[in-house]
Amino acid sequence: MTAPLDLVISGATVVNHDGEGARDIGIRDGRIVALGQLGSAKTLDTLDARGLHILPGVIDTQVHFREPGLTHKEDLETGSRAAVAGGVTAVFEMPNTAPLTTCASTLAAKVGAARHRMLCDFAFFVGGTRENIEHIPDLERMEGSAGIKVFMGSSTGNLLVDDATSLDKIIAKLSRRASFHAEDEDRLKARMNLRIPGDPSSHPVWRDEEAALMATKRLVGLAEKYRRRVHVLHISTGEEMDFLQDHKEWASVEVTPHHLTLAAPECYEQLGTYVQMNPPVRDARHRDRIWKALADGVVDVLGSDHAPHTREEKDHAYPASHSGMTGVQTLVPIMLDHVNAGRLSLQRLVDLTSHGPQRLFGIRGKGRIAVGWDADLTIVDLKRRETIRDNWIESRVGWTPYNGKDVIGWPVGTFVRGRRVMWQGELVKSGFGEPVRFYDV
Repeated sequence: MTAPLDLVISGATVVNHDGEGARDIGIRDGRIVALGQLGSAKTLDTLDARGLHILPGVIDTQVHFREPGLTHKEDLETGSRAAVAGGVTAVFEMPNTAPLTTCASTLAAKVGAARHRMLCDFAFFVGGTRENIEHIPDLERMEGSAGIKVFMGSSTGNLLVDDATSLDKIIAKLSRRASFHAEDEDRLKARMNLRIPGDPSSHPVWRDEEAALMATKRLVGLAEKYRRRVHVLHISTGEEMDFLQDHKEWASVEVTPHHLTLAAPECYEQLGTYVQMNPPVRDARHRDRIWKALADGVVDVLGSDHAPHTREEKDHAYPASHSGMTGVQTLVPIMLDHVNAGRLSLQRLVDLTSHGPQRLFGIRGKGRIAVGWDADLTIVDLKRRETIRDNWIESRVGWTPYNGKDVIGWPVGTFVRGRRVMWQGELVKSGFGEPVRFYDV
């Protein structure tokens, strides 16, 4: 006798790699076990999702949850609450914490701190440094490792690798796809005098297009030299997109919702230091070129680059103000609003937020709605109109650059391995997050 299903979600439109259509989803033991018309199936629980769309669980492959060492801004639990509140089912978290995540012990400590505490599933990047080059093959294969992350330009933390010799050695050692923050440090140092005290709109003047393009060209050249897979994070310039469209064999491309949504000078006039990011939000010419690259298929994934700082840290006069802003919770509603505005299809959004991460990073059992795969689901109401407010934000810092923004399209449910962790804004009280699994490990 076949055991009953744990849950049947019925009546929704399922959006997947094979298109969109009405399907019921049957779940048992955290996995999808049946798709189709399941009205006669034996089940312990049902959920009527008529009028809603179900997407494969959104995977945000760039977040900063600040634990350990910087937990006055965020921690693994509060960051994961923000994630599932916004429909995100798994995250890849960055290594610029205190201590830095650069060795086996610091990675294992993070995994231990996250397991069954975070509300979503997780993996952690290990910072590539001059000191751990020989250990990269082992660090790439540890439980919970998302691979190697390298900062070619200075940002929050102390993980800068700006010399050619070390960068060359790191890339030569890689076996999995590694992620890179690409800005040229020498150019940033040479242009520091262009920062205007008290004027955050000078941030993109200092960290200009050429600083980004120089580093991206250098990175891709090394990837091609060693035939290694590299992932260029948060592309912010049209010039980089013009270059990358002809150099995709070894390089994959991430863009962020803020580089697709905001534009200078208006954003700096309205938000000041609260829109200060590395790399910066630039003018509409760059935003338009990023959208074209997305339409042309150059862009592989979306990442939020969720990087919270307290209001006190953001309120310092520029350039003492901290770079970074919240984003994991607003990724889905901001991008659904773009879908409703006709800037991309829902199918393309799914490719950028679930199929794309699964494909690039070799994630096992996530990123598709398919029998045998984890029941990670992002359930959205495409027609729901909402106004994003600071008081909705679950991040410890409690603010968003989109405060007051009206959107059409809203996350209403988040399921992680079959468990309902968010429904209509209500979150579970305790986490059961597990490390994301990879084919290469």
